[in-house]
Amino acid sequence: MNSQLTIYNEQTEVQQQLSDSSSIQTALDKVGVIYERWSASTPLAADADQDAVLAAYASDIETLNQRFGFNTIDVVSMQADNPKKDEFRQMFLSEHTHADFEVRFFVDGQGLFYLRPQETAPGAVYALHCTAGDLVSVPAGMTHWFDMGDKPNFKAIRFFTTDEGWVADFTGDDIASRFPLLSC
Repeated sequence: MNSQLTIYNEQTEVQQQLSDSSSIQTALDKVGVIYERWSASTPLAADADQDAVLAAYASDIETLNQRFGFNTIDVVSMQADNPKKDEFRQMFLSEHTHADFEVRFFVDGQGLFYLRPQETAPGAVYALHCTAGDLVSVPAGMTHWFDMGDKPNFKAIRFFTTDEGWVADFTGDDIASRFPLLSC
């Protein structure tokens, strides 16, 4: 499946669906979310390690790093055989915010970000199905959740401006339970 943006209302009714990257980028830009498509400068093997991944995207990473000044850049991978996949999935499926903005680039596989831009689009939920080549930056303080699917398969570059890395402030709202899950 290709990248897709589905805009829902909070009652889970589909308001709009977009599948071309320029339309997705325009819609997300309106709510303060950065969305870009990147291509590797060199082909990557399926089992590429962190160094190979970072080298393949070095130019894009450097451009983004000059813009935001990241402290840490790493590669995370989750596969269906990970014994903690269910635990991680449940944690990420809980609506949360971050004090720092969250930046992810999908090198391989897929994931589904649900974004609630309450300040810029009250009552809307943006479901961004990310695939290989998608970069997404969720602004600090924007409520969201992430679904990696029941059989996760993704590799992503993570960018952090803080030394702490991924730190979530869970909202306690059960809205995520009302939306469709990613099935892989």
